[in-house]
Amino acid sequence: MGPRVNTSTLAERLTGMIGPRASVARGVLDQHGQSESHYRNLPPDIVVFPETTQEVAEIVKLCADAGMPIVPFGAGTSLEGNAAAVAGGVCFDFARMNKVLNLHDSDMDVVVQPGITRKQLNAELRGTGLFFPIDPGADASIGGMASTRASGTMAVRYGTMKDNVMALEVVLADGRVIRTARRARKSAAGYDLTRMFVGAEGTLGVITEITLKVHPVPQAISAAVCSFDTLHNAVDTAISVIQSAIPVARIELLDDVMMRGINAYAKLGYREAPTLFFEFHGSESSVAEQAEAAQAIAADHGGHGFAWAKAPEDRSRLWHARDNTLYAGLGLRPGARAVITDVCVPISRLAECLTETRRDADQHGFTAPIVGHVGDGNFHMLILIDPARPEETEGAKALQARMVARAIAMDGTCTGEHGIGIGKIDYLTDELGEAVDVMRSIKMALDPDGLMNPGKIFASGARA
Repeated sequence: MGPRVNTSTLAERLTGMIGPRASVARGVLDQHGQSESHYRNLPPDIVVFPETTQEVAEIVKLCADAGMPIVPFGAGTSLEGNAAAVAGGVCFDFARMNKVLNLHDSDMDVVVQPGITRKQLNAELRGTGLFFPIDPGADASIGGMASTRASGTMAVRYGTMKDNVMALEVVLADGRVIRTARRARKSAAGYDLTRMFVGAEGTLGVITEITLKVHPVPQAISAAVCSFDTLHNAVDTAISVIQSAIPVARIELLDDVMMRGINAYAKLGYREAPTLFFEFHGSESSVAEQAEAAQAIAADHGGHGFAWAKAPEDRSRLWHARDNTLYAGLGLRPGARAVITDVCVPISRLAECLTETRRDADQHGFTAPIVGHVGDGNFHMLILIDPARPEETEGAKALQARMVARAIAMDGTCTGEHGIGIGKIDYLTDELGEAVDVMRSIKMALDPDGLMNPGKIFASGARA
C-alpha cells in the first residue's frame, strides 16, 4: 500500500483546509509516534488537529483520495503501540475536540468529544452528583479508551468501556458519518455496531462523538490495604470477596516486587509483600458492612494489618500510588524500559496463572513487578529490560509469550484491556483462530483500501 499523492502535496491541501492545524514539524511528528509502550518511535507524515466532525470527514475524504493511512490519536497512553503510525500517514490528534456536548443528568448519560480525558470529564461533572468511573490509571482520552475497550481499577463494580459506551458517532473510511445507536438504555434494533467499534482500535473508522453512561457519586467511600504472605493467599481473598457478592468497587493486587517500588516511589511504608488495595462505595452503613465482611475474609486467608483510608486525602494518596505503578516499577531499575503486558483468565484460575508467571519471571532473572485487577482475573507484568542488551529484549518477549500461552490454555485472553495493537497480533490468532478471519472480513467491508490505522490487530500495512 502506498500513497497516490506525495506527502507535501497532501500537506498543502490540508493547510489550505485547516491552516496551521496541519503540521509536518519534526518535533510534532515525533511526539505522535511514541507512547507509554516500549516500541520504537513510529511517527506519522502529517499531524492534523481537527475541531469538528465535519472537518474530520473532509480530511478523511482527502486521505482516501490520496491513499494515505489514517491514525487516530488521543492522549498517547497506549501500551501496545495502538496509535503508532506503522505505515506513516496522517495522524488525527483530537486534543481540540475535548468538550462535553450534552449532559442528560436525569437519564444519567453524557455526550462528549473523543479528546476529553477521563479527569477532564469528571471535573466537568463535579457538582452534578454524577461521575464517570472507568479508570485505566492513566489520564487517557475517552476516544482512546473506547477504541481500546479500556477498563481498569473500577471495572469489577462498574464494568468496562464496552458496558458504558451507549452510542458513537463515527467517520467511516469513505468519509460517511454514522451514528451507531440512540440514547435508549437498551435496543434490539439490528447489529450492535456500537460494540463493534468499541475495541476496534481505529481500524474500522474514526470516533468523533461518544455517549457514555455516568453514575451517581457514592454517598460514602472507604478504602483499605491488607498484605499477605503469599500471592496465592491474596488472590484467594479476592476470589472469596467476589464470590461472597460483596459489591467492592475496586480490588487491586500488587505483588511484593511492586510494593517495593511503590514504597520507594511514593515514600510509603507498606509491608513489601503481596498486597490488596480495596475500595468500597455506597451508603455509610453499607460501606461499613462491605469493609467488615472483606476484612473477615482477609483474616481467614492470613491477611496482615487491614489498614483503613477513610479521609479523602488518605484515599487519594493510596490510589495515586496505585495509579503510578509504571513509574514506581521503572524506579526499581533506573535506566530500564518496561515491556508491559497483560492477560486475563477466569478468576478460578487466577492464583495458578499468577504464581506460575511470578515463578517464571524469577527463574529467568527478570525484575518484573506484577499488578492486577484481580476482581476481573486481569493482571499486568512490567518486565524491566536494558534496551541496549538485545538478549534481554528477546528474553522478555519469550517470557511474555509463555505468560500469554499460559492464560490462553486456562481459557483466558491474551489481553484484558491493553488491546492488540502491533504487539499481540500473533496471539490473537492463537486465541480465536478462524474468528480472526471474520474480523478481517468486517475490516475489508468497511475499509477496503486498508487505510484505517493499518498494521493493528492484523499483520498488514507495516512500513518497510
